[in-house]
Amino acid sequence: MTADIRTTPRSATPAPPGGKPAVRTRRPGRFGVHIFLTAVTLAFLAPLLLAVYASLRPYEETAQHGYFSLPERLSFDYYRQAYSDSGMGRYFTNTLLIAVPAVLVTLFLAAFVAFAVSRLRIRGGVVLLMLFTAGNLLPPQVLVTPLYVLFLKIPLPWWMSDSLTLYDSYWAIIIVNVGFQVGFCVFVLANFMRTLPQEILEAAIVDGAGVWTQFWRITLPLCRPALAALGTLEFTWIYNDFLWALIFISDPDKLPITSSLNNLRGQFFTDYNLLAAGSVLVALPTVLVFLLLQRHFIAGLTLGSGKG
Repeated sequence: MTADIRTTPRSATPAPPGGKPAVRTRRPGRFGVHIFLTAVTLAFLAPLLLAVYASLRPYEETAQHGYFSLPERLSFDYYRQAYSDSGMGRYFTNTLLIAVPAVLVTLFLAAFVAFAVSRLRIRGGVVLLMLFTAGNLLPPQVLVTPLYVLFLKIPLPWWMSDSLTLYDSYWAIIIVNVGFQVGFCVFVLANFMRTLPQEILEAAIVDGAGVWTQFWRITLPLCRPALAALGTLEFTWIYNDFLWALIFISDPDKLPITSSLNNLRGQFFTDYNLLAAGSVLVALPTVLVFLLLQRHFIAGLTLGSGKG
């Protein structure tokens, strides 16, 4: 007596009771999508990888053999030289004094406005949201001259500004960044708060919760993924800003870290491998912030992509 053994094909799944086996079909287009996404990823990473590769090689070697040649020697000498020659430590402190307060104030004010527009149902809330959104469409270069004249006329005490005006102070850069970034944050947070269940606030109101309790203890904790995503983006944008500091700060000792790269450029000769090492060092803090907030950042980006 022999046993009848039948193997199930890999493309087939076990049949349900009383039914035919379900055949798993492969989508031919998925392979092409993976190839396309891989090509796009490599295209975006290619400049960064080339900068890292060039920063590890002596300039004489790349000048002789080209940037796409095999290395003879790799070292981190350019990173130590870039950090010391550019005074990057002082510029990095200046950047933190600008970026951290600007991000915190932007998210705090945007959360207030978004809560009022989306949850309190105030009159003209839609118009107010449209005004904040329309502010992002205004080119920053249009306001350079009016803001420059205005900051020169706004006085500040000596302990807030050495120039006794808003010009040539960190406050000018913070105010400008907050003004230009709060509209985008209001738009994102308002749309996210609309997706929160209204029953949560209704239950809190029944229990006697005021507006501040509804905002601070109920709504704001639920917006943590959106706030983390916005915080990562805002820190990256403000950290990499170069225009406003170049216009509103005249003291070289107050410039942000993006300005330190100019110190690596010579008058008659520029070592681009040294400049690449400095660029990698400047980009490291934003990469670190993304890695620390990666889980919340991805959760904020995927909000609303599914139900349940």
